[in-house]
Amino acid sequence: MAIESFQSGPLSDGGRGTVHRLPRRTDRRSHTIFMALQREIVLGILAPKSVLLELELADRFECSQSTVREALLQLQEEGLVNRMPHRATLVVDCLGADARELLRIRHDIECRGVVRVMERLDSRVRDVLLQDIEAMRTAAVEGDEYLLSVHDRQFHLHLFGVADLPSVQPILGRCLIHNHRYKILNSRPNRELMETAERHFTITAALDTGSVEQVQAALSHHISTIVDFGPSIINGPQPMTERP
Repeated sequence: MAIESFQSGPLSDGGRGTVHRLPRRTDRRSHTIFMALQREIVLGILAPKSVLLELELADRFECSQSTVREALLQLQEEGLVNRMPHRATLVVDCLGADARELLRIRHDIECRGVVRVMERLDSRVRDVLLQDIEAMRTAAVEGDEYLLSVHDRQFHLHLFGVADLPSVQPILGRCLIHNHRYKILNSRPNRELMETAERHFTITAALDTGSVEQVQAALSHHISTIVDFGPSIINGPQPMTERP
């Protein structure tokens, strides 16, 4: 997954507009195109079921089709596009059924991971998490919902990363980006971005207690309220304290 390399950010109009052209000189052009297209998919600028043609994208970004192909393969790894060989690439639909299942998987991964996280947690991790929240708050002030979602995902990946489960980390990353995409495309306009950022303080406050149960409860509530699927999507906090 490429989620850990978000720090560079996509090229855009002041961080808020649609990417149109890239600099001619870049050693990471395919990754930059990947980031640009990911942003547009998450924000709905590229709508579900949109057709992406390599030739058109190569013209748009002034690069080779092979460079575009590399970017599309990265998007396919995240499940954001469906590539059809010798035909076209489609932006995947954004379905409630998918979102529900991914939310359940995410809930299970993060809440189960708390046991290992609390065994390995130190003050340096908390500092990183607070930096992530501050980056979210800055993005909220700037009205950049995509960048806020980037740092939101980083927060959860940094926290879960303490559990040291590298085979599971990419699965969580995929759940996170699809959860955020569904939320952005289906929630009401004029969302409270600062509230979205600052609700993460509840998680850091729970971490300060040193209690596995309190952190699980904070994460469970945080995850289950990201999108309103009704009360049955997650049946309340479910502590999972068995030792690995």
